[in-house]
Amino acid sequence: MNLLPPRQMDIMEIARREGRVEVDTLASRFSVTPQTIRKDLNDLCDLEKLYRVHGGAVFPSNTVNLAYIARREIAAGGKASIADRAASLIPDGASLILNIGTTVDQVAHALVRHNDLMVITNNLNVATTLYDAPGIEVVISGGMVRKADGGVVGEAAIDLIRQFKVDYAVVGTSAVDTEGTLLDFDYREVRVAKAILEQARSKILVADTTKFERRAPVQIGHLSDIDIFVTDARPPEEIVDICAEAGVDLIITDEENG
Repeated sequence: MNLLPPRQMDIMEIARREGRVEVDTLASRFSVTPQTIRKDLNDLCDLEKLYRVHGGAVFPSNTVNLAYIARREIAAGGKASIADRAASLIPDGASLILNIGTTVDQVAHALVRHNDLMVITNNLNVATTLYDAPGIEVVISGGMVRKADGGVVGEAAIDLIRQFKVDYAVVGTSAVDTEGTLLDFDYREVRVAKAILEQARSKILVADTTKFERRAPVQIGHLSDIDIFVTDARPPEEIVDICAEAGVDLIITDEENG
């Protein structure tokens, strides 16, 4: 068994903890050149211990999701801009369903000043954020609570959601592949997400561009099932083309904010 050099072992530990590492940040941290870090990352990727992305690398997550706190910190600024823009699409007096995910959690925070909303959710974080907002009525599904992220999953959650027909669904996803497939890790969560999409007149996907760098095993649906896709930066051209062909309204917050 080959042991990694000490710096590469440290890089792996950071990647496990944070989900993603950046070349410039690591170079500063270890007081070495970016070229040295790139070689470290290439070595680790050759060993399939990391997965190379633009500007750095991510911890492989084919079947195991990142810790909730780590996911919340990844692309935090982008998620906040996505959330603000998605919330701006929801008019007062609307009904909507919010599912599980760190970006969706941010949407809930951006909705607190709305009036006369009915929000149905299977996300304890969303319910905690909105339950005492004066202009919002919250309905939370029953079911098993996942300790990892406060998501409520199972048949009871699906049954509750199917009792409603709402104006909007705001959903997140763990990964989007280059064919436009929306992917997640937990088949139980996916079943709830599918029910949410079925019960909404208008479907809004919120996902930052790191989702194009990840992989996950369970299919939620396809971009063509979505009406509006809000993201923080321009996605790969394949995704732009899919949105154009399917008539999906692609909103890129970085471009809007100049």
